[in-house]
Amino acid sequence: MKHLKLIFGLLLVVVIFSGFWSGKTKKEIREENRLERVNRIMTNNETLQLLYKYAPEAKNMILGSYGYATFTNIGVNLVLLSAEGGKGMAHNNRTGVNTYMNMASGGLGLGLGVKDFRAVFLFEDKKTYDTFVNSGWEANAQADAAAKYEETGGAINAAETVAPGIRLYKMTQNGLALQATVQGTKYWKDEELNKN
Repeated sequence: MKHLKLIFGLLLVVVIFSGFWSGKTKKEIREENRLERVNRIMTNNETLQLLYKYAPEAKNMILGSYGYATFTNIGVNLVLLSAEGGKGMAHNNRTGVNTYMNMASGGLGLGLGVKDFRAVFLFEDKKTYDTFVNSGWEANAQADAAAKYEETGGAINAAETVAPGIRLYKMTQNGLALQATVQGTKYWKDEELNKN
């Protein structure tokens, strides 16, 4: 009987710390999600202002697009390994609806350094936007170099077409980051944050 209680107690601890039970009420989780959505909207606005500062022509491109998405990303390259993680949101210019999203990647390639960057995707039409938001999107290859923008420490790459109907602006925050990697980057909808 003593062993049964010990086993039951250990199983309970494992369940609690494994994520099945977070210890938070539904109300606390809803409030955390609300605050995260507010944070992502603020980050989206900051990213757009940074983009307009370095590429003023982007404002008209964004207003003329069906929708856009902004992401903040942290990438780390350690000689042969690279990893990225980030979060963001997509905005439908026609309906005004925001969709909260995540991104991640990893791969092999030659590089060294930490790269803090922001990405802004522009979508030409409804089909392209809906596919990106609802089905996610994966970029399989990347080769880039980012250098300082004048003396301010920022850098920007002009918008480039990365897939039919999708253009991308990338801006760095921490200056020089050279890399030549082949990596899979996946963007997907954050189901928890998109709940009402």
